[in-house]
Amino acid sequence: MSPHLLLSAGRGPQECAWALARLLRRLDADATRHDVGVVRLESVAGDRPGTYRSVLIRLTGAGAETFAAAWTGTLCWQAPSPYRAGHGRKNWYVASRRCEVDATVNPFTEADVKVVAIRTGGPGGQHRNKASTAVRATHRPTGTVVVVDTERQFSLNRSIALRLLRQRLAAGDEAAGRAVVAARWRVHDELVRGDPVRIERP
Repeated sequence: MSPHLLLSAGRGPQECAWALARLLRRLDADATRHDVGVVRLESVAGDRPGTYRSVLIRLTGAGAETFAAAWTGTLCWQAPSPYRAGHGRKNWYVASRRCEVDATVNPFTEADVKVVAIRTGGPGGQHRNKASTAVRATHRPTGTVVVVDTERQFSLNRSIALRLLRQRLAAGDEAAGRAVVAARWRVHDELVRGDPVRIERP
């Protein structure tokens, strides 16, 4: 599985977005030397031309995992500000974090569902109490279970149970997708200035 890195300027000044663009260029060159492919998946432009607030990349190749580890953490671009003459600060920090891009999708097929006829109590007359018309359906890959006894016919309860399982899995996949996106956004607030894993200079 190809590792993904999210590079973020966080909420830093515009120089951090400038530093991210320079660090990304340096990362590209380093990847070429290590025979690692870099695919840019998403980017958020900075206020200045040619700068980035964040960039999401996928690394490919045999050495992708080792390369990702070497570029994960706080990165520092050390150079004077190109926007504020005489500004004393020269260290501009960027966060580089591993992240998930796609949540796990649970495909629904009836072959993965175990359907068992069961009896349930409650109103409905003798037929409902004596015959096993209710259904317990279990989606084996996820362990999701639904029990349906709203109808007096097994086949109708089975159809309803399958529909409910499909809906629950789809809702779970949606929630997982939102969680993945939220986790990526949290990276923007996790930038630690100082103690960089890499310091790069022009």
